Amino acid sequence: MWRNIVSNFLTLMIVILVALAGVIAWAKRQYDGPGPLSQAVCVQVPRGGSFYGVSEQLVRLGAISSGYIFRIGADYSEKSGQLKFGSYLVEPNATMEQIVDQVTEGGPSTCGSELVYRIGVNAQRLELRELDPATSQFVDLSEYDPVSEDKPDDFEALVDDANVTRTRVVLAEGATSWHVTQALNALPYLSGELKDVPAEGSLAPNSYDITNGEARSEVVSQMQDAQAAILAEAWANRADGLPYDSPEEALIMASIVEKETGIAAERRQVASVFVNRIEQGMRLQTDPTVIYGVTDGRGNLGRGIRASELRRATPYNTYVIDGLPPTPIANPGRAAIEAALNPDSTNYVFFVADGTGGHAFATTLDEHNRNVARWREIEAERANAASGN
Repeated sequence: MWRNIVSNFLTLMIVILVALAGVIAWAKRQYDGPGPLSQAVCVQVPRGGSFYGVSEQLVRLGAISSGYIFRIGADYSEKSGQLKFGSYLVEPNATMEQIVDQVTEGGPSTCGSELVYRIGVNAQRLELRELDPATSQFVDLSEYDPVSEDKPDDFEALVDDANVTRTRVVLAEGATSWHVTQALNALPYLSGELKDVPAEGSLAPNSYDITNGEARSEVVSQMQDAQAAILAEAWANRADGLPYDSPEEALIMASIVEKETGIAAERRQVASVFVNRIEQGMRLQTDPTVIYGVTDGRGNLGRGIRASELRRATPYNTYVIDGLPPTPIANPGRAAIEAALNPDSTNYVFFVADGTGGHAFATTLDEHNRNVARWREIEAERANAASGN
C-alpha cells in the first residue's frame, strides 16, 4: 500500500514538474519571443511611474500578451527598479525583453510630443509637434515666431494636452550672436534675461535639450562650451602651414566660409580660396564681411550692397582691409570650422555663383571673368522669366 502511495506521489510530482517546466518554457517564449504588436505605439512612462502601470499600459496597447510575465521578467533581469521617465516608440513585434531594455535604459524620448525652438539665420519658429507612431513622422500641431508674432490663443492648451516630453533649442549654422540673443530672450519657457551679446562665433550650432524655467545664461553656456570643445579639437588636428596665428583667427575664417556657401561639399574648396588669397597677399574681398560691417550682425541687410559700402573703410570691409576682419561674422558649425583648419589643396583664388546654388571656381582672372559673365547671363534670364518677358 505504502509503495503504491509513494509511487503515485512520485508520479504526481513528475507530472507537476513537467507541467511547471512547460509553463516556464512557455513564459520564456512569451518574454523573449516576438510580441503581438502589429503597428508601432508610443508608451509613456510618467515621473515616479511603476512597472505595474507600464505593464498595464502595454497590455491595453496590445504590445504584450501578459503584464505578469512582463513584470516577472523585469524582476528576474534585476531591472524592475531602473524604470526611466520618458516616451518610447515600441516597434512592431518587439519582445518583452526589448521593451524592458527600452524603458530602463532611458535616453532622449523617441516619441510623443516635443517643443522645438528653431533659431535660423534670419528668423525663428517655436513648433509644437507630435510623433505619429504609425508613420514615425512628426505632425505639426502649432507654431509661431515668439519674436515677431503673438502666441496663438490655443497654443498653451495644445501644449498641456500634448503631454510634452522634450523641449529643445535648435541653433542653425550661420546665425549671429545678436540674433541668438534676441531669439532666446523671446522664448517663454526660459528664465532670466540675456543683457550682453555673447562673443561672435562662440556659440555652437546644434540641438540643445532644455528644461522649463532653465536660465537663458545656462543655455548660452552650453553653446559656448560646445563651440570651445569643437574649436580645440579642430585646432589640434589642423593641417600644417595655415596662415592663422591662433584658434580665434581660424574661427574668423570658419565664419566667412559658413556665410559664403551652404553646400557642404564646397566648404573646403571655399576655405582653400581664402587661404590662397592670404598666402598670395591678396585681400579676401568677401561680401558677407562687408554686410556684417554695415549691419553689425543685427539682422539681414535686405538689399544689395551699395558701391559706397564697398568703398567705405570699416574693420570688416575686406575689399579695403588686408587679412582677416577683427572677429567672426557669425557662429560657424563644426563642418565650417574643420574646413577652415583642413582646407582642400587647390590653386583657386576666385569663385562666383554658378546658378545651381553652388559656385564656379577659378585659378586665373580670365577664367573667373568668364564665370562671372555666365552668372550675369543666368541672373538676366531669371529676371526676364520673373517679369514674364
